[in-house]
Amino acid sequence: MKKIALITGATSGLGKSIALRLAKEGYNVIITGRRKERLEELEKEIEIKYESKVFSLSFDVRSYDQVAKAIGSLPEEWKAIDVLVNNAGLAAGLDPIFAGDVDDWEQMIDTNIKGLLYVTRTVSPDMVARKSGHIINIGSIAGKGVYPDGAVYCATKYAVNALSQGLRMDMLPYGIRVTQICPGAVETEFSLVRFKGDQSRADQVYTGYENLIADDIADAVYYAVSQPPHVDIQDMLVMPTAQATGNMFYKEEKN
Repeated sequence: MKKIALITGATSGLGKSIALRLAKEGYNVIITGRRKERLEELEKEIEIKYESKVFSLSFDVRSYDQVAKAIGSLPEEWKAIDVLVNNAGLAAGLDPIFAGDVDDWEQMIDTNIKGLLYVTRTVSPDMVARKSGHIINIGSIAGKGVYPDGAVYCATKYAVNALSQGLRMDMLPYGIRVTQICPGAVETEFSLVRFKGDQSRADQVYTGYENLIADDIADAVYYAVSQPPHVDIQDMLVMPTAQATGNMFYKEEKN
């Protein structure tokens, strides 16, 4: 019987690549996100490319009611989730706290922290009952070190780091593995979202060096889930070779 993986934020970037990789490796996948049309496109892509089943759920992780209703509506054959990938998250704005946009703060806190908690709270009781499962939280280098003008985003990712450690303790008696994967600079829609559609500003983040791509993180996820049951990759930091910290890069000068 194929294992089942649920991936949040699967409409683009890391989530989409993770869903494709796990489907390729034989998982049946539940893909979730707010943009229903993108979920439908990904569902078709998976069905065409791989011999895996796929089930789409469109909801906003910021709403516990939506999370509970959507996941609670899964057909019986989809309920025994083996792998949960808490990927949904974002950065909004890049400002000092004294000039920060409170709406940006609310969006990051509600998505990056509360969303992860809501989905985990909904999925994990069945894992506990079965004494089997693997929870993967997508953190960030921003959860390992703070950088200027990004304090609130960094704080949400520090929370993911703490929650991952605490979750590992809570799940210990039940044999459930918990992994945090922390990417550095990955070229996705991340910076475009952070800068609210300003493409030129987003492009500057990824120029002058070879950044990570979403498939690199999908590789890391598969590495973690493919280990034998007695091995838990608890924390993984994946950086471009040209990046040392959250805001320190070596970039080639343009001629």
